[in-house]
This record gives sequence, C-alpha cells and structure tokens, in this order.
Amino acid sequence: MYQKNYEELARCIQEDAVIIPVARHRKPDGTMNIEQNLKTWNDAVNRFIQTPLWPKGQTPGYDDRDPLQPEPSLIFVPGQNTEETRGTIIVSCGGGFETRTGCEGFNVAEYFSRHGFNTAILTYRLKPYGRKDALLDIQRAIRMIRSKKEEFGVTDKVVCMGFSAGGMLSGNAATHFDLGDPQAQDPVERESCRPDGAVLGYGAFAFAGLPGGFFVDPFSSTIRNPFFADKEELFYYSPEVNITRETPPFFIWQTNSDDPRHSFTLGQALTAAGIPFEMHLFPEGVHGLALADGRNDLGMKVPQTAKWAELCTGWLDKII
Repeated sequence: MYQKNYEELARCIQEDAVIIPVARHRKPDGTMNIEQNLKTWNDAVNRFIQTPLWPKGQTPGYDDRDPLQPEPSLIFVPGQNTEETRGTIIVSCGGGFETRTGCEGFNVAEYFSRHGFNTAILTYRLKPYGRKDALLDIQRAIRMIRSKKEEFGVTDKVVCMGFSAGGMLSGNAATHFDLGDPQAQDPVERESCRPDGAVLGYGAFAFAGLPGGFFVDPFSSTIRNPFFADKEELFYYSPEVNITRETPPFFIWQTNSDDPRHSFTLGQALTAAGIPFEMHLFPEGVHGLALADGRNDLGMKVPQTAKWAELCTGWLDKII
C-alpha cells in the first residue's frame, strides 16, 4: 500500500510541486506569504496516504485557531531497491516554525527513500502553536512508527532528520524523551520516543551555549529571540545544554554562512558527554539549500556541499 507514496513522491519531485522560488516568498508589502506557503504544502500532503499522529479530534492542544494547519501527521515512504528490513528517518522541514520549506521535506525524503531508507515526512505544528506542541508532535511520530512497525515493515530504529527549524526540533527530540508508559491505554504511548540518532542540517542549534549568538545575552534576564518566550524556554530547547549519557549519536552539517560556532558548540557538548557524532562544515552555499542540487527555493546548486547527503547515507548505514 505505501509503495504508492513513493510513486507519488517521485511525481511531486519531478513536478517541483513544493518548490516556491524565493522571489515569491513575500507579498508586495514585504510580509511573508504564509497562506501561499501552507497551501502549497497542504496540497502536496493531500496527494498521499497519510498517517495521523492522533485519532481525528484527539490531538492534544489542537483546535481551529489556524484553518491552514491540519492535525499533525506523517507520510510513510518505504525505502527502494533494498530487501533489508531497516529503520525509519523522520524528515522535518524548516521554516522558522512559521512556514514550511517543502524541498527540505519532500525532496530530502525522496532522496533517502531512493537510497534504501524508509522515510516519514512530518507535518508538525507551527505558530500560533508553540514549541511544546511541535516537540509533542515529533515525539508522537517516533512512537507511532514503532507502534506500526509491522504495518510499515520496519524495525524499531528511528532517526530524526531536520533542517533549520526542523533541525532544531530534531535536536530537541534527541535531548528530551522518555521510554514510554507501559500502563497507557493508548498503545502508541507505550512506545519509547527516544530516537536512535539525529541529523541536524544547518541553522541555529546552540542558543544557550553560544553567548551573544542569535539574540542571546547570557547576562540579561530578558531575551530578544523570536523562537522563545523566556530564558527558561530558551534553555529547555537548546540541545547543547540538555545532553546526557543517554543522548543518541548526531550527524551535523551546515554551511559557514550560518556561523559554524553553533556546530562547534554542540559538538563540544557531545564530546564532553562522550556521545558519538559526525560533523561537516562547508564553505560554499547558504541557508535553505536542502540537497544543494538546484531543486530548492533558492535554485542553488552547490556540488561540494551536496555531498552531505552521500556522507549521511554512510552514517545512517551504521545507525539504522
């Protein structure tokens, strides 16, 4: 049944169905065209067999405050050209927790599915919902995949892969998790939401551990950061200060245009805890490249930076 999702995904990529050229991102008055963005994503999602994260009407905290945001779901896409039963990559796009960068979801999922990995494209909640809602969505997605492993034909192994805001979310999933509630009435909630690995693609990872970076003044009780309500929230959602010995391995990559100190800071924290990681920093390219193959909103092709995906497949082979 889910093979149809791969076939539809391949058509989406061929049609550039989720690409919105950067020149069209904003309205004539300069504000972000959020309606166009979310409608493009929703139109694409509706072409697939979707797996809701909760039964309809039962998503915690969900209401009709934003008609362009459906209840959170995932699109499971089986890996191609392989007879091996493997784990699953949850792919979370970026967009500043306000919009969705389609190429970071659909195009990336197609690449890794084509290379033999099961993928799941996540539709998580954005503003006006909060970071807590987005984290709850990705945690539920991890549990859902494990609860449906026989239906999907996968193992228990799950890796969270995200870009920009989706990378931040994946880092949060890798540093805030539980092993499930064996007494829960909902069988999905009995499953662990600890991922087996996290792939973070560009962006700001180290808000608390990089003083002065991305609006943070460590000596002030206030913050000037659009992603967090207060300092308590900033620290909770900064993965570099929430790493423990139970944190899973990381694969980190970015271009130097995003300030590589974010990756250095996260890598230093992982090193201190003895958590394995692989890191790649590229001098060429800018934020939002996705696969860096030209099929992105920037229309940018950077062959050297595009090698991150091949490097990541080698890392994933050892994880799932």
